[in-house]
Amino acid sequence: MSFNPQFARLGEVLVHEGYITEDQLKEALIKQTNFGLKLGETLLKLGHLYERDLLKALHDQLGYSIVDEAELMDLDIRTVSMIPEPFAVQNRVIAIREEGDGVIVALADPEDLTVLDNLKKLLRKPVKPILIGDKALHDTMEKYYKSIRTTSQVEDAVGGFDFVAVDEDENEITISQASSDAEAPIVKLVNLIINESIKAGATDIHIEPLTKHTRIRFRVDGALREVMNPPIGMHAGVISLIKVMSKLNIAERRLPQDGHISLKTSLKSVDVRVSITPTVLGEKVVMRLLDKGDFGFKLSTLGFEEEDMVIFSKIIRRPYGIIIVSGPTGSGKSTSLHAALKEIQDIETNIITVEDPVEYRLEGITQIETKEQIGLTFGSALRSVLRQDPDIVLIGEIRDEETADIAIKFSLTGHLVFSTLHANDAPSTITRLIDIGIKPYLVGSSLSLVMAQRLVRKICPNCIRDYKPTEQEIQDSGVALEEVPDIKFKLGTGCVHCDNTGFSGRTGIFELLTVDADIRRLIYEGGNQDLIRESAIRSGMRTLHDAAINKMKKGVTTIREVIKMTIVD
Repeated sequence: MSFNPQFARLGEVLVHEGYITEDQLKEALIKQTNFGLKLGETLLKLGHLYERDLLKALHDQLGYSIVDEAELMDLDIRTVSMIPEPFAVQNRVIAIREEGDGVIVALADPEDLTVLDNLKKLLRKPVKPILIGDKALHDTMEKYYKSIRTTSQVEDAVGGFDFVAVDEDENEITISQASSDAEAPIVKLVNLIINESIKAGATDIHIEPLTKHTRIRFRVDGALREVMNPPIGMHAGVISLIKVMSKLNIAERRLPQDGHISLKTSLKSVDVRVSITPTVLGEKVVMRLLDKGDFGFKLSTLGFEEEDMVIFSKIIRRPYGIIIVSGPTGSGKSTSLHAALKEIQDIETNIITVEDPVEYRLEGITQIETKEQIGLTFGSALRSVLRQDPDIVLIGEIRDEETADIAIKFSLTGHLVFSTLHANDAPSTITRLIDIGIKPYLVGSSLSLVMAQRLVRKICPNCIRDYKPTEQEIQDSGVALEEVPDIKFKLGTGCVHCDNTGFSGRTGIFELLTVDADIRRLIYEGGNQDLIRESAIRSGMRTLHDAAINKMKKGVTTIREVIKMTIVD
């Protein structure tokens, strides 16, 4: 007798199709009562079953179609909003599209007839169910219902806004009334911007005037994405409110200003660094968000290759010397240094940091934040640190000769010093120190390790696909032609899980230059960065470009990201 899945139980279908074994089914049947879950959910929780295989089995058993994940990227918000968010979340359902006189709805549990009956009453239309996985459902609901909430809040704020015509000679609108009235549209809009940026995991908020509207963008995973476009008539009020919150001069519109805001939201505490600069269309604001919560990174999660991890872990445990991490703003320098401090801290070691600002809080480590306006500069703070009996000192950034000179003296008197410097790669970091004004013999005798780093975006695991690069991309990436046939190039096509970017999260690429006898001799002799680079590569240094290529070969990142983030040597 042939097997008919429509007359079989789900467990029998799964075993028959080879998705699970008999033993795994027996284990799940025993444990599902304890878990309080259905059989399919229990198998997923135990790790015995893939979600896609569960959907195929349900399709065979019930005859329902499986949702096309590509369609989830472009749903009509009006259709999604036909089902209120509380009902959708509670019943694990989302409206996909209208078809004829009915509605196609995707359910995680299509066997729940009560939900289907309630949907028919709610929508007052026939309902056709299709299957969707829990993760895809969660991410789709998060994407569209967040958009519905944001749109309605912006419209609510804009709807209450009185547009006032002003000429160039008139003063800015005052917001004393707005700032004291929590219902005022400007205040609601600024609150919405900040709350949404925190939910999105943004590192920066850009608020910039365009001709007809204000463009608001968040930087997420290193890339800017546009999130909303309120009317230009609200721009002056938004800028004014941010100035008041940052304790800046509300009347000054011609000169750049810098300030900061400390915020406590329901999600977390955030320190916001505010930069306002005048443009031809009005003032632009960039807000850097610094998470004041506990530091959650470890060295093992930063993206080090195994051999680089061995070198770095060994050198950060030396008793003295200078370790410098270099790279542009936002390349993860502070994260790496704080992860290093977290790795080596113990009860016997006194670790002190001097930073501007303190980006991460580390339990058990003394952290000092500079305040230029009261005279607490890097120089004055570091001089006081020397009297605090430190073993290890982290200097937030070597900015000038004074800071570099203090770092050198710390290391020569038996301290281990960590710091950062803005430079393009590891060899140029050494020449940059000499350019600042430090004598080559002091640089050579005190420096232990220079590490240049960048952050590259990781391909989204939910939409990763094979990719055939163009000849131009291969040429631009610097991949050797003979290697191309052996490389399995990957690309994220974009899906609901990654907000159609094709990327999810970032990882570090590193260039570690250990200052050995040959490098030290070149520094003493005033060797340029090209000679230093050649010597370091002979000693086994992997360049940033090589590190990026390595990540690409492992399918972690794309060839396009390699081209974007590194330069071919």
